[in-house]
Amino acid sequence: MYTLVMFVHVLVCVFLIVVVLLQSGKAADLAGAFGGMGSQTAFGPRGSATLLSKATTISAVLFMVTSLSLSIMATRNAGLGSTVLEGAPATAPMPKSVPVPIPSRETIPTDKGKTFDIPIQPAPAPGAPAPAPKK
Repeated sequence: MYTLVMFVHVLVCVFLIVVVLLQSGKAADLAGAFGGMGSQTAFGPRGSATLLSKATTISAVLFMVTSLSLSIMATRNAGLGSTVLEGAPATAPMPKSVPVPIPSRETIPTDKGKTFDIPIQPAPAPGAPAPAPKK
């Protein structure tokens, strides 16, 4: 059903484009080129509805109806699919973390055979206030 409505929707779209492009404007005569409206009405002279204007109205209504029906069909089928996580196997719980000792000093060798002992200050825990600077 969805494919049928989609096919009709595409046909109506193409037909609507062609019908709109075939129509001439309201002021397409020579007076319209120089700004004259041909009548004293606000939006120009209103002639009788032509075949193209009736076809435009009908195809515009069909376009709106097929657009609404396609959106309703798409939202009805949206909840029926499965997610990637539904078929995933159950995972084992995370192991307890083991505390890792943090060295308080680090020895850095130089190219001349000497070593330097540098004290290491651990970083504060996330969310903890920063330590006050030493004076």
